[in-house]
Amino acid sequence: MFAHPSEQHIAELFDSYGIRWEYEPTTFVLETNEAGEPTMAFTPDFYLCDFDAYVEVTTLRQSLITRKHRKIRMLEAQRPDVSVKLLCRRDVERLGAKYGLSRVA
Repeated sequence: MFAHPSEQHIAELFDSYGIRWEYEPTTFVLETNEAGEPTMAFTPDFYLCDFDAYVEVTTLRQSLITRKHRKIRMLEAQRPDVSVKLLCRRDVERLGAKYGLSRVA
């Protein structure tokens, strides 16, 4: 179901605290071509239902994190009503240490 084990661990953390979530429920189109077809899109990993917020989890190399930051900035510029938080490897490791999750990143 999850693209990476760190997403599974974050889902387990949400579950343990009773945080309702959905996995990749929405894809936001960021750019389209002249025919109106999507050329760039962003699908955050989690939607936190009770907080009306999205969470993107990444434990990948820095170049991919930079690309995700760019997409989040584009989304925020187009849709200021949408809240997205990016959790990087360090954030995921800290959550794991703080809340006793087994290896999360």
